[in-house]
Amino acid sequence: MVQDSKQRHRLQSVELDEDSLAAASRDQEQERQIAIFDLLEENYFFPEGAGGGTYDLRMGLLENRLVMDIRGPGYERRHILSLSPFRTLIKDYFMICDSYYQAIRNSTPQQIEALDMGRRGLHNEASEVLRRRLEGKIETDMDTARRLFTLICALHWRG
Repeated sequence: MVQDSKQRHRLQSVELDEDSLAAASRDQEQERQIAIFDLLEENYFFPEGAGGGTYDLRMGLLENRLVMDIRGPGYERRHILSLSPFRTLIKDYFMICDSYYQAIRNSTPQQIEALDMGRRGLHNEASEVLRRRLEGKIETDMDTARRLFTLICALHWRG
């Protein structure tokens, strides 16, 4: 039954608001594209009150708030979330990602692995915060929340 529900409630498209995006480095752009690809490949996205089907998601920023416009069969809704609970997590995530990308070029495998473990741990923490913030609005699984957090970060990247 859970698998059936996952097939019935999923994203079929994800678009990031171009006006919300700034120039990104090659690494950041690649991470953004991978997150969208992975998200569309496998996800669980169940908006409250939706009857089922596939959904289109457009994400952007409006006055330092996350805007999620969702459309699906007989369903259209906009959710606006404060990003205040994410500020420190996003800042820390950017710092550890920068260190990770530098380490890939200059460090030992042990240092890279340690940074990657820290990056994944922080990513998991932020994904749990996102899932809690979406309670009563949108239900997701952990992998979907992780990819959505990556896209939230993509909206904040400043080349």
